[in-house]
This record gives sequence, structure tokens and C-alpha cells, in this order.
Amino acid sequence: MASAAVDQHAETIGAGWAPGLTRVPYWLYQDPAIQRAEQQRIFQGPAWHYLCLEADIPNHGDYRTSFIGEMPVIAVRGAAGSIHAFENRCAHRGALIAFEDAGTVKDFTCAYHAWRYDLQGNLCSVAFQHGVGGKGGMANSFRLQDHGPRKLRTATIGGLVFATLSPDAPDLLDYLGPEIAARIRRVLHKPVEVIGRFIQPLPNNWKLYVENVKDTYHASLLHLFFATFRITRLSQAGGVTVSRDGAHHASTTIGRVEAQDSLYQDQALRSDSAFRLHDPSLLDAVDEFGDNIQLQILTVFPTMVLQQIHNCLAVRQIVPRGVDAMDLHWTYIGFADDTKEMRTRRLKQANLVGPAGYVSMEDGCIGGFVQRGVAAAGEALSVIEMGGATAESQPTRATEAAVRGFWQTYRAYMGL
Repeated sequence: MASAAVDQHAETIGAGWAPGLTRVPYWLYQDPAIQRAEQQRIFQGPAWHYLCLEADIPNHGDYRTSFIGEMPVIAVRGAAGSIHAFENRCAHRGALIAFEDAGTVKDFTCAYHAWRYDLQGNLCSVAFQHGVGGKGGMANSFRLQDHGPRKLRTATIGGLVFATLSPDAPDLLDYLGPEIAARIRRVLHKPVEVIGRFIQPLPNNWKLYVENVKDTYHASLLHLFFATFRITRLSQAGGVTVSRDGAHHASTTIGRVEAQDSLYQDQALRSDSAFRLHDPSLLDAVDEFGDNIQLQILTVFPTMVLQQIHNCLAVRQIVPRGVDAMDLHWTYIGFADDTKEMRTRRLKQANLVGPAGYVSMEDGCIGGFVQRGVAAAGEALSVIEMGGATAESQPTRATEAAVRGFWQTYRAYMGL
């Protein structure tokens, strides 16, 4: 479907979406035209997108492949420490330029017909450009500089590499806002090392996972482990910071739960159980940031998550794979100056999250449950009223304010 037709279709079906942030129609997770419009208006629009860590590309010529929405991207370290990013698509016949996850190169050569690109994505040479034996080859009017993949602007904060295709995107710090930037720097305050990574396929629309990580209300209800072992309960101090435009958020849980807290038991909630750990050292956490925050989950619109659960640190990247599928890219990190004891602690606590994580295994299921549950209810509406009807910071996690913030920003980008 052509771009104009996609836009027109998205606007037509979006005309029935009533104003406000507390009702969201389920067709948003089902319509292929919406998916295509998202690629144009959000992923190729004036937003910033996480690509990789600076630690992934420390030296000249180091590269890592990534995604912005469905678009494959290469991030590479250039001269004098500069970072470049460009579409991972050969300008000749559209093949991937780089198909390894990472590596080190002097330049890039497409495997299909050997078109060669420098570290900035400029086309440098074309095999047999002048033909063979005076026959064939490209026309004399062919100019290397007229051909190449799309290039992206790049910016960094706290060792995170972001990129955008749009010249209209604001500076990254303006995009994040001071509160979210400070929350990123709180965690990523010194050089990091990658200590593990994997990709988790999920059977749901990408927006369902974004809602999930912005939904602070579900954390101690869905996740048996959280409440049972008192990592986060709604009776603990903390709250939700939502950026002024609603796009980004950071939720925090502060301090520990008093032993006599009976909030969950009194309401007979599933998340309070008699389970115990055979190895209690799994939760042997230390306050490494000096602020008694046990848990911080931070999102950057549209698809990045920065996680601190005790001493388990990770970056998650959401990659759409169609209307009802996505990949979740996990990168576990520690600090370059970690002691042996701290690194062991981080690796042990990494068992809290991921596909089989004691905390987050339910997150791998719940999005699929929603996708299946709404299959025949495209015109029905979800109810997002916990904590009010606005997208503002609140001194509680018993709220869906950050979810409403996502939809506020989404509607603005999509024109719905």
C-alpha cells in the first residue's frame, strides 16, 4: 500500500477513536495499515531510537547491527571516536550490507555485488563500474555520491547510542527532558561492560509490551515473585515520573517492606505466596547508588527500556515483527570496575528477568494472552483509569499514568 494510502486508511479508521487517554481500541494491535503508518510516522518520524551501547563499538571500525522499527541499521565507530549510523541496505539491489550481529571492519562490502561503503555509509566503489574489456559497466553519468543507504543522526547519553532519521527531531536531551535524563545518568554513571545478551520472541503487538513496562500497577499483582519476596509492593514508597509530553517514564520502588505488611494477604491476592528460596543469596542486594531505590524501570519512547532490579542492570530494545509479533533484545550490563563479588551478584540476579526469569516470565505470556483475547473484539476498548485520566507524574505506583502518557504521545505522532 502506498504511503499516502496508508496514511489515509489510518486516519479513516482512527476517526472513531474518541478523545482522551483512558480508552484504547483493540484494533490498534490488529490493523496492518496502522503497523505501516507507525513505521512512517514514529520509526521514521521525529523520534529518537536506541541502537546499542557505546561499549558495543569501543574502537575504530567496530560496528553493531540493530533496528529502528522494522528498518535494519548499522552503528559504527568512525574517526576520532565519532559514531555513525545508516540503513543496513545496499543501494544497489537492497541486500543487507552487514549480516553479522557485530564485528570490526575497515569498510563494508555488500556480499551480493561487492558495492563498497565507508564507515559513514558513503558508497566508495562499484565492482566493474567501468565494465570488462571495454564492455558493459555503468553509464558515464553514474555518480557514486548519488547512491547510498539512508543516514541517521546519532547522539549519546550515559553510554547509550540513539539515532533518528528525521532532521526535525529535537536534540536528544530536549527529547528526553531533564528528569528522564537524570534518571538515566543515575544508573549509567560510569563505563559499562556487556555481561550477557539474548533475543526473546514474543507473540504480541509491540505496543502491548510497551504498555506492560509502563504499567506500574500490575508489577506486584502479575509477578508472584515481586510481592512474595518483597522486591516491590504498592505499600512501599516510590512513584512514577512521566516526562512533560508523556513520552517517557521512570518508576521507582524505594526501601524495603516491613515484615508485618499484610496488604496483599488481606486482599487474598495471588501475588502473596508461601514460596521460599533454596538460595536466599539470590536477593543479596547492595545499595550501589546510595539512594535506597530497590527497583527502577525507565522507558524512552518508543521502544527502549532501562532496568535496575536490585543489582541486575539491563537495556531492553523492542523490535516490531509484524502486527502480532515482536522481538525483545536484552543486554545485561555491569560496570567496568565491578568487583568479582559484584559481578557474581549481577550474574546471579540476572535470573530474575528474561524468558524464564523468576520475576518477568509472566511478561512473556501476558501480551500474547491479550493479543489472543481481543482477536474478535477490535472495536472494544481497554480501560486505563487507575490513578486518574491524565499523564502526569504521581507519588504512587497504583496508577496507569505512564501508560496514558504513551498513548498521548502515540496519538500525537500518528495524528489519531
